[in-house]
Amino acid sequence: MINLIWSTIYTQDGELFESSLTLDTFEKFTTASRKKIFDVFTNYDTYQKWIPQYFPSVRIISVRPHTTLVEEHRIIAGTEFVVMAKHVVNDSLIHETFFVGGDAKGSHITEKFEQTSTGTLITVTIDFKPKLSMKLSGLVGKPKYLKDFENIVDEFIKIAEI
Repeated sequence: MINLIWSTIYTQDGELFESSLTLDTFEKFTTASRKKIFDVFTNYDTYQKWIPQYFPSVRIISVRPHTTLVEEHRIIAGTEFVVMAKHVVNDSLIHETFFVGGDAKGSHITEKFEQTSTGTLITVTIDFKPKLSMKLSGLVGKPKYLKDFENIVDEFIKIAEI
């Protein structure tokens, strides 16, 4: 189930403060083990090789025990976004991506991985905040970006199930 919410926040003076597209949640299932699918989602340096149609360029900037800073060029809804992404992992259970800079600064993606008796349930929550100029120009809209986020998850599932 997918729930989209468009939120707009104004200052007391009526000025536009923040506007975001929020994708509440969607779920996907894979027969791959939690560890295997989690490893695919968190193998950032292979994104460009595995799915270049969505990640034409990826450069790892810094690696720490549970945090990796990555410069990513992402193609979403036919538009290239250059972002600085902070990936935070928690024991093969949760992978969070915070866009700390670039064209979608302030966006946040959370993927939760739950092992079941027949595979792994992946729950994805996305708060996508493209630059206001991209939204106003019509380059990025709710239906356009939604399908690409789901397609990326589907591609990762295919890789994990090989």
